[in-house]
Amino acid sequence: MILFVIGQKDITQGLRILGAHIDSPRIDIKQNPLYEKDGFALLDTHYYGGIKKYQWLTIPLSLIGVVVKKDGTAIHINIGEKDDDPVVGISDLLPHLAGDQLKKTANEFIGGENLDLTLGTIPLKDEEKDSVKANILKLLKDQYNIEEEDFLSAEIEIVPSGKARDYGLDKSMILAYGHDDKCCAFTSLQAILDMDDVDYTSCCLLVDKEEIGSMGATGAQSVFFENSVAEILNLAEHTSYIDLKRTLTNSKVLSSDVSNGFDPLYAEVSERKNVAFLGNGIVFNKYVGARGKSGSNDANAEYVAEIRKIMDENNIYFQTAEVGKVDQGGGGTISCYMANYNMDVIDAGIPILSMHAPYEVLSKVDLYEAYLAYKTFLQKA
Repeated sequence: MILFVIGQKDITQGLRILGAHIDSPRIDIKQNPLYEKDGFALLDTHYYGGIKKYQWLTIPLSLIGVVVKKDGTAIHINIGEKDDDPVVGISDLLPHLAGDQLKKTANEFIGGENLDLTLGTIPLKDEEKDSVKANILKLLKDQYNIEEEDFLSAEIEIVPSGKARDYGLDKSMILAYGHDDKCCAFTSLQAILDMDDVDYTSCCLLVDKEEIGSMGATGAQSVFFENSVAEILNLAEHTSYIDLKRTLTNSKVLSSDVSNGFDPLYAEVSERKNVAFLGNGIVFNKYVGARGKSGSNDANAEYVAEIRKIMDENNIYFQTAEVGKVDQGGGGTISCYMANYNMDVIDAGIPILSMHAPYEVLSKVDLYEAYLAYKTFLQKA
C-alpha cells in the first residue's frame, strides 16, 4: 500500500517518504498440504523468513489468509483469533523421551519438514480411507465452501494466536506477534494520516516480502513504488521521464524498520556504545548489513546531520545503533533498495527484544517517540 499527501511545493522537488514492511516471519502452508497419518489430520508447511524453528512448537497458532477459488471468489480465513475459536499447533517430544533430540544443536532441534500442523483427530462417520482428513475437509466445506484442490490457490499463514498484551508489571512494554515490522508500519501510517498540510509531498510506503529479500511484485525491489510516483506526477501534469528521475533523486526517506534492543541477558552480542536501549527513543541505524557492512545502505554524513538537527530542534528523543558487534551478526531492511533511486535514506525504527520470535517486546516510550519522529520528518525535512 502507498499513501500520498500532496504538498505545497512542486512535486519534482522531492518526496518525504516513510517506508516500512508489513510482512513478518511466520509459517506458510504448502500448496498440497493436507494429509492424514496415524489418526491425525496434519498440514504440511514451509517456514517464511528467519525463524528459530523450535520456538514455534507447542504454542497456540492461528490460520489466517485467503483462498481464491477458480471462479475468482476470494474466501478470507481467520481461525484462532476469536476467543471461542479453536487453535492449532505443532507438537513437541516429551522430555522423558527426548534424550537424542536434546543432543542436537538448536538449529537441528526440529527440521523444517517436521513443522507440520495438527488439525484434528475425529474421523468422519462411514468414511473408510483417511477418515480424519475427510472430516477436516467436511468442516472446511461447511464453514468456508473450500474444496481440497482450492489449497492450490491459497495463501494461508500460520501465526501465533492471541492479542497484544501489556508486558511487565509496570505495563511499560508491549508483547505481540509481528512487531517487526508492524510497529513501524503502524506509526508511519498514523503519522501520514495526521498530515493535513505539508510543504513537500509526503508518502507512506508499506511493502511485502522484506523478510525473504524484498523480491516479487509486492516487494521493495519491484517497480511498484516508481510506477506509483509516475502516476502521481502524471496527475500533476509532469509527464516526462526526467521529471520522474528528478522527483526520486530529490526525495528523502526514513526506512522505518526495527532494530535490536539491548538485552541484559545476552549482553555479550552487543557493543554498549553502539546499541539501542528500550525506553531511549527512536533508533537511527546509519548502516545495517553484515560482514563488513555487506548489503548496507550506509547513510551519508550530510543526511545524518540533517536528521540530527530536525530531531533536536523538535525535542524528539533518539539514539543511534548498529545491529550487534562487528562480525557477530547483522541484518537488512528496504533502505538499500530505496537508495537505488539516488535518494537520501537512513534506517529509523523501534528497538525490540526477541526479534523474529513468535512474540516480540517493545517499549511504549519508543513506540510513541517513533510516531513523533515520523510525523516531524514529514513536516520538517
